[in-house]
Amino acid sequence: MKDLNRRDFLRYMGIGATAVVTSSCLSDTGRSNVSDSGEARGEMTYRLNPKTGEKVSLLGYGCMRLPTVGNESARDSSQEIDQEAVNRLVDYAMEHGVNLFDTSPAYCKGLSERAMGIALSRYPRDSYYLSTKLSNFAESTWSREKSLEIYYNSFKELQTDYIDYMLLHGIGMNGMEAFNGRYIDNGVLDFLLEERRAGRIRNLGFSYHGDISVFDYLLSRHEEIKWDFALIQLNYVDWKHAKEVNTRNTNAEYLYNELYKRGIPAMVMEPLLGGRLSKLNDGLVTKMRQRRPDDSIASWAFRFAGTHEGILTVLSGMTYMEHLQDNLRTYSPLDPVTEEEFVFLEDIAQLMLKYPTIPCTDCKYCMPCPYGLDIPSIFSHYNKCVNEGNIIENPGDSEYAKARRAFLVGYDRSVPRLRQANHCINCGICEPHCPQGIAIPGEMTRIDRYVEKLKQGSKA
Repeated sequence: MKDLNRRDFLRYMGIGATAVVTSSCLSDTGRSNVSDSGEARGEMTYRLNPKTGEKVSLLGYGCMRLPTVGNESARDSSQEIDQEAVNRLVDYAMEHGVNLFDTSPAYCKGLSERAMGIALSRYPRDSYYLSTKLSNFAESTWSREKSLEIYYNSFKELQTDYIDYMLLHGIGMNGMEAFNGRYIDNGVLDFLLEERRAGRIRNLGFSYHGDISVFDYLLSRHEEIKWDFALIQLNYVDWKHAKEVNTRNTNAEYLYNELYKRGIPAMVMEPLLGGRLSKLNDGLVTKMRQRRPDDSIASWAFRFAGTHEGILTVLSGMTYMEHLQDNLRTYSPLDPVTEEEFVFLEDIAQLMLKYPTIPCTDCKYCMPCPYGLDIPSIFSHYNKCVNEGNIIENPGDSEYAKARRAFLVGYDRSVPRLRQANHCINCGICEPHCPQGIAIPGEMTRIDRYVEKLKQGSKA
């Protein structure tokens, strides 16, 4: 931030950007955003598509996690999609100004497009925008014939004769070779460009996951292809720390800037970093509540994602009505992140990465340890201290002594000394059995070093 001048900051933040409009510009829609009690919340923020002039809702409905009949997410459950619940969510979203719905042939065990086609076909086709993807991931679908079969089936399932936003799905996931096999060698990219010229695709773009060389290659062809948009992962952790979260990703700051300087609008995915930014530890939650006591923790991430100029829409996979309502409050209208809040969120990101919780579910598949460690209890105590704000590295911190005592006393009470992390010899027998993929010996070493520093009273 020290090297970011005010003009650049305003560009990053989109403050005063002409691309931001509210639904007052859409008086013909008659839509307003109100709470269930009737209290006015304001009107949806819209962004202009520079190519078409379309006003796209800043909140886009991601259709990867549609509700099931068992009230679960269809992404993670084999249960049948609850079509009536989907219809209710779509109705509420449309009523409150959401007009972009993003799906894929790969979502919800292949059933998302069908469910959305049923829900949206009840509305005039020009009242919403459809976004879907050519999801030919499996090598068996790389042929032109199979890829086009996927493409045409999307039209059938979505009950439409044109797609507003079509994406090459997941470019970069397996490098340039996979990209060439999926879209270049079979002539599928050329086909999609022809479809755009014919009007069956209104906007053509791609979603990026992984190998930055593929992203850079596609941008190098922008003058030739004229990408209409791109879908990138963007949140306040990935902005500068993507590789610390997932080594396959690239910092969102780079992706955003490369698109912005070419005038390519960006759609945003993973604004909550897979839900992690809505489930912060208690210490971080307290810091956020002190600043905006009436706002949800998730709203900070959505405000960050939506504030940047050039962001066309921010996708959220909303399974439940409360998710939808909270996001509507955030974007109706958007209260942009300030310069001070931008710095604050970077501090939150660094704290989150410095002391992450360990994703142990206490399944005990790692047990028994041949050296007697109580692995789940060690992780449970560490996570409890993270969530309670009792992991502090600076002995000069006013709360350090209290946190130090809470950790050490609680550790001895929770885990017998002969079963604590210092008895791990890094044999690795446990690691292959962990369904969460936790590097258990490495985590044991990290926790033991932290414990030893606390015992010494030195900087942890």
